[in-house]
Amino acid sequence: MLSKLSSLALASLVAASSTFVTFSDAQAAGCGRASWYALHSRTASGERMNPNLMTAAHRSLRFGTKVKVTNANNGKSVVVRINDRGPFIRGRVLDLSKAAASNIGMIRSGHAKICYEVIG
Repeated sequence: MLSKLSSLALASLVAASSTFVTFSDAQAAGCGRASWYALHSRTASGERMNPNLMTAAHRSLRFGTKVKVTNANNGKSVVVRINDRGPFIRGRVLDLSKAAASNIGMIRSGHAKICYEVIG
């Protein structure tokens, strides 16, 4: 009985928590390659892709997650909002909007080594 009560209390405590961290959020920091894109189609979140906004695609982070992305070659950083799925090219961890890529200096090359971390 005590074990069942403890489980219920724990479940209530977890349910009352306002912040849930998913497995993909806990793993949402690291380094890899990023590319950029500037389409005008619908994103996986349902909004229209706007190349002028600070957005990005990630395979598993929740839509709306804020991620700080730093170009490892020049140290420039930008904060993007995840609104799409991808990239679907092996070895790449993020697809940035054209504006975000421009801010960290990777337009000309088309891709860059980046480090990223979830900030909100």
